[in-house]
Amino acid sequence: MTTVPRIRVPIGRVLALGGLSSFGPLALDLYLPALPQLADELGVPDASAQLSLSLCMIGLALGQLLVGPLTDRVGRRRPLLVGVAVFVVATGLCALAPSIETLLVLRLLTGLAGGAGLVVARAMVRDLYDGDAAARVFALLMLVNGTAPIVGPVLGGQLLRFTDWRGVFGALALIGVVLLVAALTQRETLPPADRRAGGLRATAVVLRDVSRDRTFLLPSLVLGLGMCAMFTYIAMGSFVLQDAGALDGALSPQTYAVVFAVNGLGIVLAGRVSAALVGRVGPRRLVGAGVVIALVAAVALLVGALASRSVWALLVPLLALVSCTGLLLPNATALALAGQGGRAGTASALLGLLQFTFAAVVPPLASLGGVTAAVMAVTILATALAAALVFLAMRRAHVPVPDGVV
Repeated sequence: MTTVPRIRVPIGRVLALGGLSSFGPLALDLYLPALPQLADELGVPDASAQLSLSLCMIGLALGQLLVGPLTDRVGRRRPLLVGVAVFVVATGLCALAPSIETLLVLRLLTGLAGGAGLVVARAMVRDLYDGDAAARVFALLMLVNGTAPIVGPVLGGQLLRFTDWRGVFGALALIGVVLLVAALTQRETLPPADRRAGGLRATAVVLRDVSRDRTFLLPSLVLGLGMCAMFTYIAMGSFVLQDAGALDGALSPQTYAVVFAVNGLGIVLAGRVSAALVGRVGPRRLVGAGVVIALVAAVALLVGALASRSVWALLVPLLALVSCTGLLLPNATALALAGQGGRAGTASALLGLLQFTFAAVVPPLASLGGVTAAVMAVTILATALAAALVFLAMRRAHVPVPDGVV
């Protein structure tokens, strides 16, 4: 097996791009401990509060689809700055929302704007690095944006000691200001000579070509389904793990935030392992390892949900499940984008669309009959199993690995 030389990446770039690629967890995780409070204050059922998560995910997906092809035409930097600025304003307005309807509209707008940071950060990495080098950089970014699910819920839980859910959104807007400053420090990575000309028709052709590319589509489906398992936990966990009527040892908002942070630490550690191993074993094997571990954890979670009322029967397999993100996200992303070259913005947009569409649609549908530990476990198992089946199909179809990837 060929060993890829370690590359030096400027720490400022890692911190900035890692922060900008953390829009998803930042926009979703910070106010998770406040979801039950938000539902009570606005007088809406839990499903409506959960819908604020789903609409933000839909916005993150559509925002990437809109911004990604645009960045292939006009460059990365300008769309990034506009998107982050709109994110700051929309998030600040969420703190003033008088009703659930207004909040839902603003959450959709927040997601649309936040999609710019996600898609541009990935495209910038693809502009600057190739193959296993890109996989390693993506893994390094995981060490930065992996702190968002660690710090976010903990900060949100602590803020609830002094303020309400509106104050949490105010804090999120301030974090957005910091990310705007980080965006201003980034130079353009797509030279004018490498940009794609043309209007909507040309963009549609590129979207069609990318979506038909098996080297892109199959790793993207594995990632989308694998991440859906984690997002199911994000959407349902705050209700399940804090339900004292259903679980022995149910968590308080502050303890839930700490547990969520521990799971986020698992992502960071797995990402560090990925960065260390990818040059020796390659991203495809690491994706396979992540898929297998997630499936085993999902089975254990369902057994725990059905056989015990103890919260620990859920917490242990959830830690393993969430940690797999550190293996799946950087390596499946590197595989999907490796052969895309000048259309990396469009490919990155489709990658994000798949990821957040699954996450936005599956948990709310599964929750229609109520949110319980068993419902959460069955949904997670179904998505983990689907990811495993797609990965097997990718191996059996002998999908070629793009140049530069082990």
